[in-house]
Amino acid sequence: MPLDGLTLSFVARELQFLLGGRIDRVTQPEKDMIVLLIRAEGKNCRLLISASPSMTRFHLTEQTYQNPPDAPMFCMLLRKYLLGGRIQNLEQLYGDRLIRLVIDNRDELGESGPRELWFEAMGRHSNLTLVKDGRIIDALRHVSPDMSRVRTLLPGLPFEAPPRQDKLAPNEVTNEALWARLHGQTGPLKKALAASVSGLSAVSAAELTLRLTGLSEPRIEEIDLPVFCQKAEELFARLTALSPAVVLTDDSGARVDFFPFRYFSFPQEAQIPCASLSDAMDRFYTGRDRLDRMQQKTASLRKNLRNHIERNEKKLLLQEDALRDAADAERYRLRGELLSAQLYKVPKGANQVVLDNYYDEQGISVTVALDESLSPAQNAQRYFKRYRKAIAARKTAAEQKEKTLAELRLLEEALLDLEHCETQEDLAEVRHTLEEAGILKREKGRARVKRPAEGKPLSFQTADGFTALVGKNSAQNERLTKSAAGDDVWLHAKDMPGSHVIVRTEGRPLTDAALLDAARLAAFYSKARGVSVPVDYTLRKYVKKPAGTPLGFVTFVNNRTLLIDATEADVRRLQESV
Repeated sequence: MPLDGLTLSFVARELQFLLGGRIDRVTQPEKDMIVLLIRAEGKNCRLLISASPSMTRFHLTEQTYQNPPDAPMFCMLLRKYLLGGRIQNLEQLYGDRLIRLVIDNRDELGESGPRELWFEAMGRHSNLTLVKDGRIIDALRHVSPDMSRVRTLLPGLPFEAPPRQDKLAPNEVTNEALWARLHGQTGPLKKALAASVSGLSAVSAAELTLRLTGLSEPRIEEIDLPVFCQKAEELFARLTALSPAVVLTDDSGARVDFFPFRYFSFPQEAQIPCASLSDAMDRFYTGRDRLDRMQQKTASLRKNLRNHIERNEKKLLLQEDALRDAADAERYRLRGELLSAQLYKVPKGANQVVLDNYYDEQGISVTVALDESLSPAQNAQRYFKRYRKAIAARKTAAEQKEKTLAELRLLEEALLDLEHCETQEDLAEVRHTLEEAGILKREKGRARVKRPAEGKPLSFQTADGFTALVGKNSAQNERLTKSAAGDDVWLHAKDMPGSHVIVRTEGRPLTDAALLDAARLAAFYSKARGVSVPVDYTLRKYVKKPAGTPLGFVTFVNNRTLLIDATEADVRRLQESV
């Protein structure tokens, strides 16, 4: 669910132990994400603040993030004003999606003073603003007067906090105050509650309504309002004591949401308790944020590849047409030879002639079309010329078709590789492969470089304790297969783009259960995405790399084939066992 004020209030309370903590490091791994390394209570904590429109969040994280080679300007400013400072205050305001961090630090003259970091979790309007002495030093997102007539966020201007909504903060909910807002209203109670109390998303309002009434969709006119308001006062007073934070999963085990406490409005068995709300949020967002950002980073390249594939498919149709036309070569040769042998039968000025076909066992005659302006001998030479041209065209079209098919294979492999990208190294390897093949031009201003840093293959633990490695792109497939031992098992989806899978046997015989797990990986990380996929497998020593072939291309013998299905739940099970 979106990070609402109710959830953010639990986060703010949970992070109070950071007060007095020292900010030792500031990084900006993404344009809308800041990570503060804070030393508090004898341990290092990473506070992640993301103003991403779709992944807005504020919590501690155990994840590590790759930082750009050069720190962005906003990151440099934060380092200047916050490094070495100590956190004086961390508070949520008005029960809304607004956090204020106060950091005490010394300036260039050695004088101490507070700096404020304001985090606004407002969806596509989310922002992070650094303020000193009431003025904006800088903001993650600048808001000009043209963008908003209500509130401008530009360096040097006075900072104005977002206007408070006309709602009760959760700590202001009393019997009388809530009754005054709900009295006389009609309609769904959860909507009226969300409109009366700040920080409640639709999901949170529905949960609190269920807890207070025992009903999932009550209307205001159907309940005893005074009793409801009294219960609401009591519930909001003890909200802080509710625990533990949970992650909600679906039937396949995928994490689909997180809550600050168990929600009665969802199946209890689907809610996994966590050590803290930060832990729950970290579990929920792990992988999801990286996948979302990688989808954004690869969108342009993905579109480019699809355009190349479409052009090559059209080119292939033209080349196949040319090959069909070239199939008439033998017909041209036959007519040339028959004309040369029977010139005496051709009447002067004729536009066609019927000739005996010496090559036909049944002696069926052949009608040969003629150019009236040419002599019989010249007509024969005309047919021989068309024959030679058709032969040349057939050879050229066949060569072009082979090149087009090879490029199509490379493009489809690259398109699949983009789905498997998890890091900048993975993406750089895919781009480098396409640049080396001449499909992509190098970006302007970027000097020719050696091969990019090598990305790492995916690692899984199969049944019976075998390690299975999965290449995420053609370059990784090549390295993975090349470095495998002869007795390791190699797997690949049959006759389609997909990942190479290597099972490290370390001299042990591979069990049937481990083989099936590895085959599921090969099926899932293929173009067929795990639906009825034939998977070839053999020992690595039977896999060869022909000279001059593209990255990841191999031939193999002594293989067997399994037909198998694979689901995301299967892959997740193998991932979690690592």
